[in-house]
Amino acid sequence: MNKTIAIAGLGWLGQPLAYRLATLGYAVKGSVTTIEKATMLQKNGFDAYPLEISENGVVGEVKTLLDNTDCLIIMIPPGLRKNTGADYVLKMTHLLEAIKESSVSKIILVSSTSVYDDSQGNVTERDEPKPETIAGKQLRQVEELFFNSEELQTTIVRFGGLIGGSRQPAKYLAGRKDLADGNASVNLIHRDDCISILVEILKQDAFGKVFNAVNPDHPKKSDYYIQKTKELGLELPSFAENSTDEVYKQVDSENLKTILNYSFKTSI
Repeated sequence: MNKTIAIAGLGWLGQPLAYRLATLGYAVKGSVTTIEKATMLQKNGFDAYPLEISENGVVGEVKTLLDNTDCLIIMIPPGLRKNTGADYVLKMTHLLEAIKESSVSKIILVSSTSVYDDSQGNVTERDEPKPETIAGKQLRQVEELFFNSEELQTTIVRFGGLIGGSRQPAKYLAGRKDLADGNASVNLIHRDDCISILVEILKQDAFGKVFNAVNPDHPKKSDYYIQKTKELGLELPSFAENSTDEVYKQVDSENLKTILNYSFKTSI
């Protein structure tokens, strides 16, 4: 094996991914945003480095992170939901420039199904994303930025809503009233499947590809979250009446099966 994998973003998904890769014989290193976080992770056995990416550039140990790295997995949260006005495209352009100055040639870019607009209905990797939101447009621009770079072989992984561990969105919906989009399909994926898909991409050297990574089960949002709050013993949410002709996106994958021969392991 002896391959070295760098993970930009040792967070909720990056840390357990690093553990899994290490057990499989990969050499793993990664980045976090502060020296304090890096020090804490180093004490827990992680090869971690401080790295901060902003609109002004990349600050920190980027050369150490990228040196002698066979593949870089980028899972840096865009932070676009917070409406801070952050320019995610500019930040990732700075990161791309740093990568091009290194010997790294293979990238896994973690993106999101929010590159697809609701108006697109049922979509697979065959469908060109047509985002309408500012966040979706920025994510799509970053995908194109990396995928079209001639110096790199980039695989894009569009994760659906992430669940697993303590992350269960039903907790935040419990007891809320008149929630919108009850007829929408859920597009979710468990963290365990996220990790297994990323591992398979590495194992099978599946670069230059696009994968929609979403569990194939798509219950209605209202049915799903009412059931989940019941299971958790929480107050049930209620959903507003929606027009039956409203269009919602449902994201599925053809490439996980045809390219990776991947079957989902964990129910949502």
